[in-house]
Amino acid sequence: MLDSLKILLGLILLYYGGDFLVTGSVRLSRFFKLSTFVIGATVIAFGTSAPELAVAILAALDAAPELAMGNVIGSNIANIGLVLGLTALIAPIVITPKRLKREYPPLFLATLIILLLAWDLNIHRSEGIIMLVLLALYLWRSFSQKEDFTTGQEEVGLSPHKGIIYQFVLVLAGLVGLVSGAKLLVSGGVSIARMIGISEWFIGITIVAIGTSLPEIVASIMAARRGQGEMAVGNIFGSNIFNILMVLGITSVIHPLNIQEPIHPDLNILVGITVLLLVLILLGKYFLKKISGIALLSTYCLYIILKGIDLI
Repeated sequence: MLDSLKILLGLILLYYGGDFLVTGSVRLSRFFKLSTFVIGATVIAFGTSAPELAVAILAALDAAPELAMGNVIGSNIANIGLVLGLTALIAPIVITPKRLKREYPPLFLATLIILLLAWDLNIHRSEGIIMLVLLALYLWRSFSQKEDFTTGQEEVGLSPHKGIIYQFVLVLAGLVGLVSGAKLLVSGGVSIARMIGISEWFIGITIVAIGTSLPEIVASIMAARRGQGEMAVGNIFGSNIFNILMVLGITSVIHPLNIQEPIHPDLNILVGITVLLLVLILLGKYFLKKISGIALLSTYCLYIILKGIDLI
C-alpha cells in the first residue's frame, strides 16, 4: 500500500515539476539570448541528471559499482530509445543540419569515452578527473554560443510577465518536483521488484534506469507538446553527456569503480542506439517523426526483453 502511494505521489510531482521546469526554462532562454536547445542541453540536462548522480554516488559508497554503472548506461539507453521515442510519437521533432553538426559530435564522443574507459571494467580516479575536465569544456562551449537565439515564440502560461527571479524559482521548483517524484517512483518500484526477487544489476539497468530517466521523459514530452522540440532534443543530448562526464566523473573521483558484471553488451548497445539516432535523423531529413519514434521504442523494448531473458 505504501509503495503504491509513493508511485501515485511521484507521478503528481513529475507532472507539475515538468510543467514548471519547461515554462521557466523557455523564458530564461529568451532572457539570456540562448537557444532553447542550449538551455535544454545544460540547465535542464543538469537538473534531470540529478537522480542519476544521487543513485551513482550512493551506490559507489555502498560498494555497489554495478548499480552505479548500470544506472548510467541504462539511463542513457532509455533516454534515446524510450524518451525520444515517446516524444517523437507525440510530436515531430526537428533538429537543423547546423545544430546536428554542432551538437551530435559531443554526444557521440562522450559515448565513446564510456565505451573505452569502462571496457576493462574499471574507472579510475584519474579517468574521472579527465571526464570532469571534458564536462567543463562542454559547458564553456555551450554557453559561448548565442547566435541561435530566436524570437517570436509564443508565451506560455504560469504568469508570463513575472521577473527573472520568478523564472529561476519556477525552474528550481520544477527540478525539485521532478527529482522528488522520480525518487518516490524508484523507491516504490525497487521495493516491489526486490520482493519479487529481481537481481541488483537488472534493477539498475531497467527499473532504476527508467525511474531516473523519468525527469527527462516528462521534461521532453512537455517541451514537445509546447512546440519546443529543440529543447526536448537538447535535454536528451545534454543529459546523456552529463550522465557520463558528470555522474561517472564525480562518482569515480569519490570512489573508483570496479565492475564485476559483464557490461560489454550494454556498452555496445549504447553506442549502437546513439548511432541509430543519427541515422533516423538523417533519414527523416532532420526530423524525428512517428516512424522514428516507433523504431527507437522498438529497439529499447527489444533490449529490455533480451536483458530480461539473459540473452545479453
